[in-house]
Amino acid sequence: MPPKIILLVEDNPDDEALTLRALKKNNILNEVVVARDGVEALDFLFATGTYTGRDISIMPQVILLDLKLPKVDGLEVLRRLRADARTKLLPVVILTSSSEEADIVNSYQLGANSYVRKPVDFAQFMEAVRQLGLYWLLLNESPPVM
Repeated sequence: MPPKIILLVEDNPDDEALTLRALKKNNILNEVVVARDGVEALDFLFATGTYTGRDISIMPQVILLDLKLPKVDGLEVLRRLRADARTKLLPVVILTSSSEEADIVNSYQLGANSYVRKPVDFAQFMEAVRQLGLYWLLLNESPPVM
């Protein structure tokens, strides 16, 4: 059985650390691959750039995707994921601080599976990550890798 990887796409070091801490504290021990911009995320998913030669049959069980990213923004990452047969069915959770209605609508139009606003309060953030992990890693049935 392939490892259950979480791809965290997050450019803010504080939010990255908080997310990793929340996952660990909630006993979500899956391997977490961190991409700090949209290009790095796409390189990981499509085994290009610094990830050339990566075993592309091992895909994340869930992608936690921030919207406001350098180089390539989260919506463009999502657009490219959904346009490729190898990644179009991967579960994508938008995890962002944006509460702009346009971001929410665009995320769902482009095929996001969920949109979660990052809580400002640490306890609420911990609980949000716990629930995300419980649902996406334990309860949700992911599609087979194409």
